[in-house]
Amino acid sequence: MMSYTDRHYRYMMRLLTKESLLYTEMVVGSTITHNLNNNLERFLGFHPVEHPIAVQLGGDDPETLKIASRVCEDFGYDEINLNVGCPSDRVQKGRFGACLMKEPERVAEVLSAMRDQVKIPVTVKHRIGVDDQDSYEELARFVEIVSKAGTLNFSVHARKAWLKGLSPAQNRSVPPLNYNFVYQLKKDFPQLEIIVNGGIMDLDETMKHLEHLDGVMIGRAAYHQPEMFAEADERIFGAPPKERPTPLEIVEEMDAYIHQQVEKGHKFSFLVKHLVGLFKNRPNSRKWRQTMSKMVQNKPEKFSLPSVYRDVFGA
Repeated sequence: MMSYTDRHYRYMMRLLTKESLLYTEMVVGSTITHNLNNNLERFLGFHPVEHPIAVQLGGDDPETLKIASRVCEDFGYDEINLNVGCPSDRVQKGRFGACLMKEPERVAEVLSAMRDQVKIPVTVKHRIGVDDQDSYEELARFVEIVSKAGTLNFSVHARKAWLKGLSPAQNRSVPPLNYNFVYQLKKDFPQLEIIVNGGIMDLDETMKHLEHLDGVMIGRAAYHQPEMFAEADERIFGAPPKERPTPLEIVEEMDAYIHQQVEKGHKFSFLVKHLVGLFKNRPNSRKWRQTMSKMVQNKPEKFSLPSVYRDVFGA
């Protein structure tokens, strides 16, 4: 979710859900270690309202990730997640991401080194397979080796990754989904926390997966239709019913936040782009998306998001 789940998007999500665990964009471990004497706020900073929040790290070097994990814990993160699922060429050149699924012993070594440095949970995100290494037996072997080293939480993207021939975007849609592999992992490793990811579009699907698994990770759908998370605290986490902020109140809060962030030097377009899909399933949502997209392109010096909302939705 590079360029998507940045701190500004996560701030907006906290207006919709207080309980859902939020994840950062992937941060390469060496980026942290190479900038220890600089301002790491650029890479790791987040607003206090974003808790609970997990930082996702990429890398394959135990020593580097030991240091990076310590820094992340000091920054106040609630969880550290190692990405062993990204199939991009750039990630492969660094010998991490999905290609590491071919080296479960290495993954176990890295995660063990990370856990030794911190008190917060260290988890792993991976695919159900990679290239021709795509049988259930090979997936189970990966989980067995990594779990024996002490990792207890596995977020599983229910598609395999093709390291050659498919782009990262194609790897999110072309390989078929196989939720049964993920369900079988939970049956074979009941002591582990197994979380499913991939192709999940709404809370109804989420509830069905939770009949078999410990958790659900939603990526693209969470970005393109975030308003569905307004029901997550009650439906998923059993939080007591409470008065939710109205759509206009969310827009008013984001208007104040964006004005504040622009004054601090953040780019207007980077802030407003997260609002494009906010009201996707509402009447007149197309007009809202078009208006927000034009604002991202035109970067107006003066703006009032509540006024735009009233013009579009008549409220």
